[in-house]
Amino acid sequence: MATSWALISGASTGIGRATALKLAAQGWQVLAGVRSAAAADAWAGSRGVTPVQLEVTNQASINAAAAKAAEMAGADGLRLVMNNAGIVVPGPIEFVTAAEWRRQFDVNFFGMIELTRATLPLLRRAAAVQGAFVPRLLFVSSIGGRVAQPMLGPYTASKFATNALGDALRLELRRQGIGVTVVEPGAVATEIWAKGDEYGAQFDSNHPGRKLYGPEIDGIMQASKRISSKAITAEKAAAEIVAAILARKPKARLLVGPDAKVMAALRKWLPLSWFDAILRREFGIAGLPVNPQQV
Repeated sequence: MATSWALISGASTGIGRATALKLAAQGWQVLAGVRSAAAADAWAGSRGVTPVQLEVTNQASINAAAAKAAEMAGADGLRLVMNNAGIVVPGPIEFVTAAEWRRQFDVNFFGMIELTRATLPLLRRAAAVQGAFVPRLLFVSSIGGRVAQPMLGPYTASKFATNALGDALRLELRRQGIGVTVVEPGAVATEIWAKGDEYGAQFDSNHPGRKLYGPEIDGIMQASKRISSKAITAEKAAAEIVAAILARKPKARLLVGPDAKVMAALRKWLPLSWFDAILRREFGIAGLPVNPQQV
């Protein structure tokens, strides 16, 4: 009987780590992609999980991780490749540098493309051994891939792109028997939320964007704290993701968390002007337009 092998990027913390643990508990062999030796050491003693160096912005690292997966999985191939690594670049679009835009997309989008390209042969191998649509390719996006948010333009743009990537691959890979799912979590209690104060510190009173975008910057910080207080745990998110991985018919899109489901429904059914009004209130920017000469 074939062994179920998985490769997960960004598995040091949060959703990636929780998913790796749940799969391992069900008898899978998981290659947990980590960036540092310290992160690898944190997996010591975890049955069914092997840490592997994986920096998704480094092609040599991606190739080495894929080669390691091929060596360990052998003829069984990979039943799961989960593109999970991600970062958040915040700020007013006007003041986000080209280098920061590229950093955002290098991790959240181009890294996913390159890891997918490197591991598709192993997913095909699993399809041949375990049957069509048993192997799965997952892209961890966000509700931000449906709902663009102020002060998070680079992040949400990368997630919109991720959604499109997953939708395209779902059709391209159908005849090859590889299921593709885009995971769209809402607020999940991970380290990204813990960095909220760090993000806010970038936009202090000396930042050139503070005069123009003060209410918007304050609004996103306050909204982040409010939303994070209601975030579901990474373990709960992972439980929904693992259920989707094991489902007989792969889901095309998986909304995770009650807030993601509510926001998706509102975005679908409300007129855009009404939905914008909700977002303005949510992010504390519901005031009247200002006179440009006063800015």
